Amino acid sequence: MDPQTVTVTGLAPGLQISCEGIAVADWLCACGHHERARGRAAVIRLTARVRAGACPHTTTAEGRAAS
Repeated sequence: MDPQTVTVTGLAPGLQISCEGIAVADWLCACGHHERARGRAAVIRLTARVRAGACPHTTTAEGRAAS
C-alpha cells in the first residue's frame, strides 16, 4: 500500500479507539502522520506499536544506522 497525503481534521494527536461495532483505531502522531486500523487484530497491532510522546517518524536514517 502506498502512503497517501491526507488532511486529518477532528483528531487530536494521540491514539483514539472505538470498539462499537467494528473496532477502529486512529493514531495521529504529533508530526502529523496518521494511521487507521480496522478490525480487532489490526487495532491490537497498531496499539502495540504506538508509544505516547515518542515520534518514530522524526528519526533520521543516520540515527537508525548508528543504533
